[in-house]
Amino acid sequence: MISEVLFRTREKSIYHDIIESLVTALEAKDIYTSGHSKRVAFLTYELSKKLGLSRVDCENMHIAAHLHDIGKIGVPDKVLNKHGKLLPHEWEYMKMHPQIGYDILSKSKKLKPIAKMVLYHHERWDGRGYPSKLTQMDIPLGARIIAICDSIDAMTSNRPYRKEMDFETCMREISINKAIMFDPYIVECIEDNLNFMRRIISLK
Repeated sequence: MISEVLFRTREKSIYHDIIESLVTALEAKDIYTSGHSKRVAFLTYELSKKLGLSRVDCENMHIAAHLHDIGKIGVPDKVLNKHGKLLPHEWEYMKMHPQIGYDILSKSKKLKPIAKMVLYHHERWDGRGYPSKLTQMDIPLGARIIAICDSIDAMTSNRPYRKEMDFETCMREISINKAIMFDPYIVECIEDNLNFMRRIISLK
């Protein structure tokens, strides 16, 4: 029993090290989103707990969030680090990153569920997302949570093309997009726990 526990602990540590290495490789390439993956993973984990999900589900979603942008490794540097607005053909390159991330992660059978969250984290509740234009409950729950946390971190972080939003403005944008971009149930959980969200965002 002790040896089995030690093996599982060692295996989990190895997975964690691999994940950290992948994210570090991405951040070396994408200079404008350093720390973004870790912040999104933190927000995803805390929001998943607030939604009442199991420990295993929370941990899987945390890993998926940590790796949600890993596919950007396959996006050309001149597109990934462009200061201005992307041209249509450049945007098509950017939209490939969920599929590239899925292709990387799905090589491992154990990471298949996580790979699907990564694949669908840019889908929208109204079906206007990518890559598959999934709608509502057809989008995996983890992908729906990551989508909101990804948007929150993007809005509350400085970017080359704009300054960060304050908490109130960010939350207003999330509420406006309830049942449009985002799962309304998850948005309602956020709206019911604004003080919690303010504290979590301040720690990210």
